[in-house]
Amino acid sequence: MNAPRMAVAPRASSFACEAVTAGGGVVVGIEEQPDALVWLDHRDVAGLAKALADAPGIRWVQLPFAGIDNFVAAGVVDGTRAWTSAKGAYAEPVAEHALTLALAGLRVLPSRVVATSWGEEAATSLFDAQVCILGGGGIARVLLDLLVPFRVDATVVRRRLSPVPGASRVVGLSDLHDVLPGSLLVFLALALTPETRGVIGAAELTLMREDAWLVNVARGPHVDTGALVAALEAGDIAGAALDVTDPEPLPDGHPLWGLPNCIITPHTADTRAMVRPLLAGRIRTNVSRFAAGEELVGVVDPAAGY
Repeated sequence: MNAPRMAVAPRASSFACEAVTAGGGVVVGIEEQPDALVWLDHRDVAGLAKALADAPGIRWVQLPFAGIDNFVAAGVVDGTRAWTSAKGAYAEPVAEHALTLALAGLRVLPSRVVATSWGEEAATSLFDAQVCILGGGGIARVLLDLLVPFRVDATVVRRRLSPVPGASRVVGLSDLHDVLPGSLLVFLALALTPETRGVIGAAELTLMREDAWLVNVARGPHVDTGALVAALEAGDIAGAALDVTDPEPLPDGHPLWGLPNCIITPHTADTRAMVRPLLAGRIRTNVSRFAAGEELVGVVDPAAGY
């Protein structure tokens, strides 16, 4: 086909426009009835719906993040055109952050960095431990690679039961209660869907080991926050390391802020500086594939919601 005519909205950011051009596309406005759309605002659901209404000929939409639950919930994502997200594009920095949080918890670093006296002996080693990863996408796969030197025994919990390289076993969500009791680390790296909202609640936290850490780099609503506060206060688990929370941003004065066994980072597993070149690479690749009629990367399943 000819060079695809691509709109970049709601703002024509230079990095995205340059990526479109590098992929062989031509940047045009929504009013010029483009073939495809790069949408850069993950919050502006109404704006995307209006753009699609104004340009009904759009055959493909590239979304900026892996999490698209707000677009799905609003009914914007449907089967009338192709949809791609950034799933997998930011896997490396997010998996890196997940491992950092896990090791910080196991090595009791939150208390060490503020200590003003020698303190007591305390630490847990990750080597040869059992770990559980909810999610089998890009973040989980990179995380499994990072965990190789630790010789962990990893279980992946996911919707599809196909093997995941580096995982000792893959089980479905219905088997979660069977794998939680033995896991030193429980990582959340899965899409937010109606099925996975609140996947970690009071029952799941009760099943976890007393020395276990919960690490969430996915979405805040995966975890019942009230149940987590109660479990941390009671010492039911050793701790939680959260890059995402529910609510988010976490309000000042929230109980989680005051818990010594809770590490919170402000959704910075992938910062804007990290994201831009990675998203640009995804845009460039998909524009090139779209022009050649090839399969796109990061294709969204509207029925599954990710």
